[in-house]
Amino acid sequence: MTGGGITMKNKILRNMLIPGAVAVLVVVVPALLIKAGVIDGYTAQIITLGGVNAIMAVSVNVVCGITGQLSLGQAGFEALGAYATILLCSGLHLPLPLGIVLSGLIAALFGLLIGFPTLKLQGDYLAIVTLAFGEIIRVVLVNLKGLTGGPNGMQFPTVFTISLDWGAFISYLAIVGTLVLIIVLLQNFLRSTYGRVILAVREDEIAANSNGISVFRYKMTGFVIASFIAGIGGALYAPFIGFVKPDLASFNNSINDLIFVVLGGMGSVTGSVLAAFVLTVLQEALRFLKDYRLLIYPVILILVMIFRPQGLLGTKELSFVRCWDGIPALCRKLLRGKAPETEAE
Repeated sequence: MTGGGITMKNKILRNMLIPGAVAVLVVVVPALLIKAGVIDGYTAQIITLGGVNAIMAVSVNVVCGITGQLSLGQAGFEALGAYATILLCSGLHLPLPLGIVLSGLIAALFGLLIGFPTLKLQGDYLAIVTLAFGEIIRVVLVNLKGLTGGPNGMQFPTVFTISLDWGAFISYLAIVGTLVLIIVLLQNFLRSTYGRVILAVREDEIAANSNGISVFRYKMTGFVIASFIAGIGGALYAPFIGFVKPDLASFNNSINDLIFVVLGGMGSVTGSVLAAFVLTVLQEALRFLKDYRLLIYPVILILVMIFRPQGLLGTKELSFVRCWDGIPALCRKLLRGKAPETEAE
């Protein structure tokens, strides 16, 4: 009993330490390389933008992959978060961290208001309604010239640009650190009772309802969480880029976020994050092709969908613990492969 208890305790400790160490390395090491100048400002900006896109990919995955609803309006919540951050920090002079959190809550409030009438719909109908919501947000932002600057957009008062000392370092730490925190909290939520209930609703609404689960309530929970994450993404986008326009809520941006999820794998949080970084870097890597980039990029996506329709990771999650456990087995396999050669010699 004691030995089993110690083993279980060590296993839990290992399962916490290995992902924690990887998370710290992912956040701290590139940030130090950026500050030391090993990673130049342009590359740092690309990576940091990939972090913003990854946050939006997680938001879309919560709705589409985890909750099982098709939403095409997540960019609207991103725009709400971006504009709310500017108004809170420049108008009310709130500290930036507080403004970011409040912006996420504002987006979640709108998600709650939108969710009540829309989440009773399913499939294509829900997609059309959420698409209309994103367009409504864009039109409202264009016409509220006194508050949002109209079609000209708004500028953030303090910008973490790459030309400022510490700017790229701080923006990377803030955005990628927030991304890691969101992934950790979301993974723990999905392993909780509420998270497993949401997954049960995704798999079979009728079976979940027959077991006494309030399907609408848990759909609403997933939708509000996704709205909050999208609001956080927009709130981080505003100070990083320094300027936002109503086009941030456009249909094209919502589709781009959905592409991250489809490529990474519906229901796989780590897969959508990986796809967001890959596609962000790929868009910049193909920039030398100029207009031909608009042809090459879709062809790559089509090939991926043909040969890997379930996405990069499917519904699986990238486990650093399993990778760590697989290292000794890989080493033994390599040593066995060299053993016959040694004996022959």
